[in-house]
Amino acid sequence: MGDQRPAPPPSERARVSRVPRRATYDRGIVEAILDAGRVAHLGTVRDGAPVVVPTLYARVGERVYVHGSSAARSLGALEDGFPACLTVTLIDGLVLARSAFHHSVDYRSVVVHGTARAVLEPEEKLAALEAFTDNVVPGRWREARPPTAGELKATAVLWLPLDEASAKVRSGPPADDEPDYELEVWAGNLPLETVVGAPQPDPRLRPGIQLPRSVRDLTG
Repeated sequence: MGDQRPAPPPSERARVSRVPRRATYDRGIVEAILDAGRVAHLGTVRDGAPVVVPTLYARVGERVYVHGSSAARSLGALEDGFPACLTVTLIDGLVLARSAFHHSVDYRSVVVHGTARAVLEPEEKLAALEAFTDNVVPGRWREARPPTAGELKATAVLWLPLDEASAKVRSGPPADDEPDYELEVWAGNLPLETVVGAPQPDPRLRPGIQLPRSVRDLTG
């Protein structure tokens, strides 16, 4: 087999300039990181000032859908198509170095640049809401009541293409300066994991309602 060259950046603004050795533009890696997350941060410019808001999201094919309220000014400004930047970061561990300067975290992140546009077609909007729900808990959409017409009207759904996406990954031991390896200071990694706890029923849950399959599958 021949040498496999890394995928080039899809655009200049998607190119990672800081610690570029950690960057990848491989679509499979980008999609895997997006699919592993649940919350994104959407950055826009409103009235000449930057605004970044946390939001639920879901990837469907070549698009990332973003969930929000139709009354949100930052989202409403994007309905005609507006430059946006969406980021997702997953923290996998803490990196303790011998020097304070080289402390870090192990992470996987994605940055998506593009023009955010409103989803106006009802079927696509409903499909996006299904993707949001199942990204929170897989299979939950088919167990819950679907949105009403009023709820659909009150919910804004935006999408960004994955044409300009980059991923960045950091893993491994701390990278201390060579003289510091002789210091009497403990160094290493502390892995972090997200664990699903025991289900806590809603106090107003009607008696006799059992755990649904989606929750059983998630909690094991």
